[in-house]
Amino acid sequence: MTAPSSVDRVYDALRDRAIRFAFKPGERINESALTRALNVSRTPLREALNRLAAEGFLTLRGGQGFFCRALDPGQVLELYQLRTALEVEALRQGIIRADDATLATFGARFETTDPAYVATTDPAALVHMDEAFHLSVAALSGNGELCRMLSNVNARIRFVRMVNLRELRTGRNAGDSGAHRRIAAAVLARDIDAGESALRGHIERRGEETRALVRLAYCELYVPE
Repeated sequence: MTAPSSVDRVYDALRDRAIRFAFKPGERINESALTRALNVSRTPLREALNRLAAEGFLTLRGGQGFFCRALDPGQVLELYQLRTALEVEALRQGIIRADDATLATFGARFETTDPAYVATTDPAALVHMDEAFHLSVAALSGNGELCRMLSNVNARIRFVRMVNLRELRTGRNAGDSGAHRRIAAAVLARDIDAGESALRGHIERRGEETRALVRLAYCELYVPE
């Protein structure tokens, strides 16, 4: 039986590659090359690949093998819509369920971390801090399954979001650095309507730009600066 640590190690390495499209969209996964590169046998590699396919990072075609997922505007839009639904429900649950002490801790953490988010221009750091903020809101719900689903969606759109945030912070597009503060203020005031409005506006604005974002992502992959 394969040791779980071997599968997890391979899974983590391949997941990182899939998230940042080190495998190009639609590219067939070369299993022989990966066994050599990762110094593993076919068994843990196959287990990791099947897990990634189940999570939406790869696709499995009968008789052909594993392929990197497509970078498709329609699918990206669906993921943004799913992200909106998950986050709105998490926000509602969090405002209802979280006690005052938990909200106070959330507010204090936000005041500590938001200045760095507003100031930074590093795309990877921006995505990391943005995801951390939204997951901190979702965590208030106390719903672990919802948070796990949100983490999966975040990872699957991370590359497109990194491209988007770079555009926002380089002055080529109009950013909204106050969106997190509006969301946090609504949560702390236990104002579900204001929180949902701020959250939807923040996420859906990006979803409406999916075609342009996917074009930029393709440029990033095939015509790097």
